[in-house]
Order: sequence, then C-alpha cells, then structure tokens
Amino acid sequence: MYTTAQIDIPNWPYAFGGPSGTGDIKAEADDFVVEEILSFTPQGSGEHIFLYIEKVGENTEYVARLLARHAGVRQRDVSYAGMKDRHGRTRQWFSVWLPGKEDPDWSGLESDNLRILQTIRHARKLKRGVLAGNRFSLVVRNWQGSQDVADRQLQQIQTQGFPNYFGAQRFGHHGQNINRALAMFAGSKVKREQRSLYLSAARSYLFNLILGLRVDKGSWNWPLTGDIFNLAGSHSCFVGDAADAGLAERVAQADIHPTAVMWGKGGILADAEAGAIENAVIAANPLLAEGLVAFELEADRRPLRVMPQSLSWQWQADQLQLNFTLPAGSYATALLREIVAES
Repeated sequence: MYTTAQIDIPNWPYAFGGPSGTGDIKAEADDFVVEEILSFTPQGSGEHIFLYIEKVGENTEYVARLLARHAGVRQRDVSYAGMKDRHGRTRQWFSVWLPGKEDPDWSGLESDNLRILQTIRHARKLKRGVLAGNRFSLVVRNWQGSQDVADRQLQQIQTQGFPNYFGAQRFGHHGQNINRALAMFAGSKVKREQRSLYLSAARSYLFNLILGLRVDKGSWNWPLTGDIFNLAGSHSCFVGDAADAGLAERVAQADIHPTAVMWGKGGILADAEAGAIENAVIAANPLLAEGLVAFELEADRRPLRVMPQSLSWQWQADQLQLNFTLPAGSYATALLREIVAES
C-alpha cells in the first residue's frame, strides 16, 4: 500500500471575470458534437484501413478494442489520433493494420451507438496528434444569467482567445489520475496503458498551475521577459528577444503565443519573469516534477492561449448554440468554463 499527499484540483482562474450564467451542458448527446479534422488526406491504398466512426456514449479506447476484436488483430494494431469524450456525439478517425488482408465486413459493428461513416486505405498508421483540429457544435440548455455579459465575453474570446487549460477529463474523477500518478512515483505498480494516462495528468496539472498564475497576472495573452513563443498554426517555438519591441504586437495579432513548459527532462526552459513563474510551480510540486523526470518524459512547450476559429453563437430563448473549431489538443470545455457554470 502506497500513500502520498493528496492533490485536489483547484478552480483555475478565469480570464474574463468568470461565468456570467449557469446552464446544462451535455444534457443530450446532440448538445455536444465533435468532428475530427485530419491534417492530411488518406491515399486510398496501403496496409492500414482508416475508419471514420460516429459514436455516442462510448469512449475511444472501447471502440479501439471493438475494432481489434472484429478485425482479429492485436490491440496495438489499432490506432487513433486523439481521445474523445464518451458524453456527446463524436466523429473520429481510427486505423487498423491489415497487411495483405481484405477489409472485414465492418457493418457488423454498427449499432444505435456506433456508425461507420467512411473507410479508406492509407500507407501508414494513424498517429496520435495528427489532427488539424476539431470542429464543435454545442448547446447549453436552461441558461440562467446575463446574455449580454455572455455576449461580451464571447466577443472577447473571439478577439483575444482563451486560456489553454487542460480540461477536467484529463485529470479523472475528482483529480484521481494525479493522485494515482503520485502513488506510481512512490512505487505503486500500474498497467502500461494507465502509466501513460497518469503521466499525462501529472504534467498537465503542472501546466495548468503555471497558466493559472499567468491568468492571475494578466499575462496569459501578453509577453513577459524570458518567454518562449509558439508560432501560430505550428509546433515551432522560439526564444523571445527582450529587446524586440515587435513581440507584443505579434502576440496581439495572434501571430505568436506565449508558452509554458510541459515538464520533463531536457527541453527549452523560459527564464527571467516567465521562468520565475515556471520555476516557482515546479519547486512547489517536487513529487510530480521529479517523478516525471524519473519516468524520462521529454519536456515540451504548450501555448498559453487558444484562438478559436469560426466562432459563432446564437440565443434561442434560454438556449445558447455555439459553433467553433479548435486546434488539436485544446479543450472546448476550457472555452465553456469562461462563460457558463454547470447547473
């Protein structure tokens, strides 16, 4: 039995004053519709079959296991680009490695909760994160609060973006994935697939702490000395030059975004003001930080800000309809939390 200090997930600071109303989120499956957008076009031939699947009430890993059993392949021969919440209607891509084999009859998988929308061959398996983004169509029901204030907040999000917090689903029920990471770092044995989940939760938590401090200081969408910047629409990062007066203008135009560390070994670290914030969070959480390094996760950088694309909204009595597209890895719930608290 391994015991460690327990971590509670805080209510991360808000960028625009906090929710202006309450409402019901995901009351029905069609209130939360997500569509993956691939970053490439499958070739039409090759050893891997890509399946575009619509699912309701099922999580991504369950569907992957279902595909493996149906195709008669190993679990590791099935891949997907990203995890999707079971709550809602989601359309996402999977790949199955079938070298020298004919396509199975996929229709046997279909049910009220699962439909095969498209199948196409490709030369390589589907890798994690190879999405251009996700398209969302959301409905908030039974709104109680100020629609005018919500409109102003949405206009601010449209022009300034919103903090790139990891959503609550990353941390598990009541943050249990972080506490399981602590137990794992203390020596508790876990399954391989759980290990990855717990490591992701641990460093996502550290990132959110850093971002929360930047939100408190009003610098989540503004450069600090020592910042490392992400070039919008890419994975490229560069160290900012404190003497470059054009950095603030580029951030204001959303051409670049300040970043924070995804903690691990190595990587490029911020310094000066930005580095002081990151170092303070890492120093205050040594069990998580040291555990991540011990498990040899490579450090990375993540933008502090998300700029939603094609954001639109409309009111119908006490319902709010939202449509927008987000880059891969960012959370629609991080946008929603800025304007609405669940009833």
